[in-house]
Amino acid sequence: MPLQIDIPSLAALPAAAAQLREALGNHTIILFEGEMGAGKTTFIKALCENMGVQDDISSPTFSLVNEYRNGRNQPIYHFDFYRIDDPADALRMGALEYFDSGYLCLIEWPSRVETLLPPYRLLVTLVVTGPDSRQLIVTEVE
Repeated sequence: MPLQIDIPSLAALPAAAAQLREALGNHTIILFEGEMGAGKTTFIKALCENMGVQDDISSPTFSLVNEYRNGRNQPIYHFDFYRIDDPADALRMGALEYFDSGYLCLIEWPSRVETLLPPYRLLVTLVVTGPDSRQLIVTEVE
């Protein structure tokens, strides 16, 4: 059964990020789906801050991947595949090595690289419910 996390306002982002962090379990591949402007990057920023990331957290739209360090100095990889037209582009940038690293991979627009994704992953769908409110639907994919 999917987990639903309501985010009534931007002020509720830290609490929602903490809830998702608790739900991660052993998952290292976290997919973020939602319409353009739904707040995927904004939510990822809140999640990374919850994990102790001190770096500037921004969308890797042009670089495809950003690397951050969590509070235990472990890497977190943040992908944005919006500009990918062919999964081969992701292969060339080494996506499989990142996915197989065992470190947390936060992936925006995962449908563009669906064929490359490992089977065991967590899907986080951001649903716009109002001007500043969102609902997260968290589903395990195996």
